[in-house]
Amino acid sequence: MKQLSVPKMVISLPLAILGAAILIAINETSFHASTQATQRIEHAELARQSVGQLMHTMLDAETGTRGFLLTGDQKYLQPYDSAVAELGKELAQLRQLLADQPEDLADFELMALYISRKQSENDLSVRMRKVGNDDAWKFMLTTDVGKQHMDAVRHQSQKLMGSSLSKMEAAHRQINHSLLLSRIGIAAITLAGLLAFYMYLLQTEALLVAGTREKKSLQNERDRLEAQVRDRTAKLAKLATYLQEVREDERGHLARELHDELGALLTAAKLDVARIRSRLGNSLPEANERIEHLINTLNSGISLKRRIVEDLRPSSLSHLGLVASLEILTREFAEQSGIEVNTTLAPVELGGSAQLTVYRLVQESLTNMSKYANATHADITLRNNDDHIIIEVSDNGQGFDMDKVAATSHGLAGMRHRVETAGGHLVIESSPGKGTHICANLPKTR
Repeated sequence: MKQLSVPKMVISLPLAILGAAILIAINETSFHASTQATQRIEHAELARQSVGQLMHTMLDAETGTRGFLLTGDQKYLQPYDSAVAELGKELAQLRQLLADQPEDLADFELMALYISRKQSENDLSVRMRKVGNDDAWKFMLTTDVGKQHMDAVRHQSQKLMGSSLSKMEAAHRQINHSLLLSRIGIAAITLAGLLAFYMYLLQTEALLVAGTREKKSLQNERDRLEAQVRDRTAKLAKLATYLQEVREDERGHLARELHDELGALLTAAKLDVARIRSRLGNSLPEANERIEHLINTLNSGISLKRRIVEDLRPSSLSHLGLVASLEILTREFAEQSGIEVNTTLAPVELGGSAQLTVYRLVQESLTNMSKYANATHADITLRNNDDHIIIEVSDNGQGFDMDKVAATSHGLAGMRHRVETAGGHLVIESSPGKGTHICANLPKTR
């Protein structure tokens, strides 16, 4: 069997190539013949339609002329003028279509001559009617010259249409001949195709074995790449968590420096100014006025320092707890933004990092709300469940399309990463014109 398989393998490829070549040659020959025949049909059909349109335009011109001559009404000149304007274009189009057909072109030129004569007669009659030469146009109306010209035009148009129909019939016959040739060729090549297919089946088993090996190799490579992706993703998540922790540490350090150093300097300056004002008394009104302004400025600086410190690292979290901190945050946000904020905050038991996560989530949500949402009302809810807490932030703003969030929108991504790092789950729901709803689920223990 092995000795016989070699000749079969040697014969199968030439047979397949020969059969394919014959089939391609037959199909290409039939295709080109059918394409040429189809083009001739289209060309003949265009010529036939053009002749028909030309005759229709001639009838419009004749009707408009007769109507004007008989009634003298100018409204009949409108279809006449339109038909005269179209005649030149249609004649040029038909001449171009028949340019490569000498016999039809000769018939067309004769028809164009009769059309020109008929149009000259119509034009002369219209001009005589316009100038009031009734005898002249009535005489022309009663003669048979116009009828003779029109009959000649119809005769030539019928010849052209008959020629077009003959060409279309010949092209149809050629298409049928090509289809018959294709059927015979396909039937003849089928046996060779079946033989080649049988030879191909002998090779299938070997190809399947090779394909199985290749599939296994690809699967191993894919598993290796997936492992690398998981490893890289885990490393990137750890790096993002580390950067977030470093950021919070830096913010805490900066908040302490501002509170301890800058706060002490501003407080000392305020005390010194107050001491100077007490010593001056009311002796220098102008100086007292400037000192009062300086005290107000220092108070503003102290308030600004306090707001910056609270934004960097809310001290209320460690002193007052999460609920009180959120109430302070939402109250200050409502005063600054003018957005009405309703809060429903239940007491919760969370660690320091989890409390900071909830606080930052609400803070980031309010910041996005003031920048992009154009909202007038917001609801913030903090609920206690058995082993986890739920924090929800909703607004009635303009919302956004979740599918069109830019990759550079790191606020939402940072929010999600912070919640997931704390072992929770974040869901963001929004659509244009329907506001935004953010819901986070965090475990009480981590």
